[in-house]
Amino acid sequence: MNVLWINHRDPKHPLAGGAEVRIHEIGKRLVENNHSVKLVCERWPGLKKIDYLDGIEIERTANKYLIHMKVPILLNRHSYDVVIDDTAHAIPWESQFFTNKRVIAQVSHVHQKVLKFELSPILANMIAKSERSLKYYKDIIAVSCSTKNVLIQELGVPKNRIKIIKNGVDTAHYKPSSKACMPTILWVGRIKRYKRIDHVLLAFALVTKQIPDAKLIIVGTGDYLETVKKIAANLHFSNVFFTGAIEEKEKVAMMASSWVTVSSSLTEGWGMTITESAACGTPAVAYDVAGLRDSIRNDVTGLLVSDGNVVALSQALIRVLQDEQLRTMLSCNALHCASKECSWDEVAKEFTDYLESTSKDDNHCN
Repeated sequence: MNVLWINHRDPKHPLAGGAEVRIHEIGKRLVENNHSVKLVCERWPGLKKIDYLDGIEIERTANKYLIHMKVPILLNRHSYDVVIDDTAHAIPWESQFFTNKRVIAQVSHVHQKVLKFELSPILANMIAKSERSLKYYKDIIAVSCSTKNVLIQELGVPKNRIKIIKNGVDTAHYKPSSKACMPTILWVGRIKRYKRIDHVLLAFALVTKQIPDAKLIIVGTGDYLETVKKIAANLHFSNVFFTGAIEEKEKVAMMASSWVTVSSSLTEGWGMTITESAACGTPAVAYDVAGLRDSIRNDVTGLLVSDGNVVALSQALIRVLQDEQLRTMLSCNALHCASKECSWDEVAKEFTDYLESTSKDDNHCN
């Protein structure tokens, strides 16, 4: 089977995130099982036009604005059996209108709410309208129950067109090690406005009133970084550390040594860093929103609190940091769930079976 995969970014892109991890993990396993995978994505300075990663052929073509115009040409240039339109960056590729081969849309999360946070009203409305065309795909892969439900409720996608194939984690790479001596909270991700890291800083200010030696580490970069740094400066923190972009090995070490991972996003498709931290034996505290309620089992692998409630977020963090018995229980459960239920091998097998099947219905969500 020849797979043509279309996405804005590839795993080597400096702004690559969870969607690109998924492409890499599934794609390389498809190749290992004698399928071919070609990934078409945007160009980035310093990266080759044609490249290879674990058997995946990467073609970088056009910039992030012009690549949508080039996709119809590319669809007529390449030989393939199935096309995967990865809509990790909001605007669908609409490949089904330019080929008679099977086209599957893969949706990490729906961006309708996020767009209002990140863009001007005019541009947000334009892209939101474009994203609503997802309902015209016959086959859709969603990474979580939350994403499936939002596709149905907000975009009007018929539920029998949606197949849920969840994310996985590489437990050979993400694994536990010794914990830090000081109570350490970790935030990891792209620093965007919709991630609401200002909530984490405000919650941390409340945490330090009860746990003065607590430490907050913020890992990542993004267009909201300078704003977040200014907020932290205004709060006069001495124990908040911004690492910027770091090597993967260092990220894993921080996940393993931290006492708890925190997330305050408006929405997620899944929350890949939550699962990666879980595989390192680190539980999570987060808002009870789409995606995060999929990657965290409340009171089992972490704690979920009401969306936007900074006080509740701080109280949950304090509970985990102060209650060693609770923290140990959550850590053990997080590690168990990540290692037993989130195998990329199983995810890739389910993905391959779906590509080869004609069955589309997936109804195990509420």
